[in-house]
Amino acid sequence: MEYFVIIIGSIFVSNIVLTQFLGICPFIGVSNKLSTSIGMGGAVIFVLTLATMVTWIIQYYVLNPFGLEFMQTIVFILVIAALVQMVEIILKKVSPPLYQALGVFLPLITTNCAVLGVAILTIQKHFNLLEGVTFAASNAIGFTMALVIFSGIREHLDLMEVPKGMRGVPIALVTAGILALAFMGFTGMVK
Repeated sequence: MEYFVIIIGSIFVSNIVLTQFLGICPFIGVSNKLSTSIGMGGAVIFVLTLATMVTWIIQYYVLNPFGLEFMQTIVFILVIAALVQMVEIILKKVSPPLYQALGVFLPLITTNCAVLGVAILTIQKHFNLLEGVTFAASNAIGFTMALVIFSGIREHLDLMEVPKGMRGVPIALVTAGILALAFMGFTGMVK
């Protein structure tokens, strides 16, 4: 039951993009087309899950035993950067069109605060390795779901007649705000 709560909570209730507002740069930048959103989502799922696993192991088997907890953020960023480089190399070989479509946003996964945020939250919540991986994968799936929903809406908006002053980024930001409000409804009423 605990894993079910982690999964549902991470995907819907505390969606990393729509309720915690982490990872907004790739969310806005890559969501023009459904295909690039799915590709970016896949890359984020891979990097986020693997980065959380590696950072958890480093935290509990290197940083904590040697009293180096203060190095957490720097070490986590280095791990994430190395994993993103690996994804970039793999995508360049396996899917050059997707690699070209993601462009500058693929290296931006390195600085995507959602990836670093989830890795740090996993440690702060005192999850064990399996709970941490579940938490990371669920957050990545929630990120991908938000990205895909938003890209579908943006593709639909391109076909609609939008007032001239609202075309492009302005309507995208308004739509993202409305989508975030919809997801915040999953959290329920707080007294």
